Amino acid sequence: MTTTPRSRFSVRVGLAAAPEHDGPFEDVPGHLRLPLQEWQTYALDSEGLANYSDEEAAERTICLRLRISPIPDPRRRDAMYRTALTTTTGSQLLDVVDAVLAYKAERHVDDQAAIRMLTGILDAAGSAYRIAESSDGLEERVTPAVRDAVRQAIADAATSPSAGSAADHLATAWQSVYGRSPDPVRAYSEAIKAAEAAAHAVIQPNNAKATLGTMLGEIKNARHKFSTALSTPAGGDPIAPAETMMRALWEGQTSRHGGQSPTAPESLEAARAAVHLAAAIVQWFVSGAVIRTL
Repeated sequence: MTTTPRSRFSVRVGLAAAPEHDGPFEDVPGHLRLPLQEWQTYALDSEGLANYSDEEAAERTICLRLRISPIPDPRRRDAMYRTALTTTTGSQLLDVVDAVLAYKAERHVDDQAAIRMLTGILDAAGSAYRIAESSDGLEERVTPAVRDAVRQAIADAATSPSAGSAADHLATAWQSVYGRSPDPVRAYSEAIKAAEAAAHAVIQPNNAKATLGTMLGEIKNARHKFSTALSTPAGGDPIAPAETMMRALWEGQTSRHGGQSPTAPESLEAARAAVHLAAAIVQWFVSGAVIRTL
């Protein structure tokens, strides 16, 4: 159940106009900087690290990974890495928060108190970012209904033997477009692999090297062998909706091949569209909405 966010008192009584922009906020706005820095201090202390007691080693590792130089302190040599991390600002501060989550996840530290605290901070501040479902980093927020639909497609694919590795590819594609460090080219490639894995058993089960391209060729040459759950008017083409989605995903990839002209990497917007399209394709095949009739 969702509720309408409470407006400010000054707005409710007419003393001020509602702000034009009140979130989600990208990067680290001023009101979020100190809370995130304070969260780092909590998350990096010995209690927060739970079963990993060497705080300085953790802080040194994160600094090294992010190429952050320690800040010497003649009074406390053991604090130079902590100081360097907890005084970061802007996007580097987000990098540190993301790295702290990843570091704990690598060591299987289930720090639910730190997770709850960070979730509360990001939610209350209207941040454009949230903790990933795996708790091993940050990702961009998306509409809950959209996120849940993709999550369901991944879950369904994971329990469908005929879907092969579709769930893993779709999950990787999702993280590659909504994680802290987006990789559109990889996301698009993984989206295609997810669709290929899900469609393989239905479209070309006897072709071990099947791709979306060869599957589209199969549909073109033998469309009478396939159908979908959608109602089709008399004389219509039952497989056309699935074919259209598959073709849009396949032909929309710009970085697949090299040539005389420069290779054009996919934009983040294109990769996100591809991931959501792939999720729909995966769901159609694992749910039995696309079937082979002959």
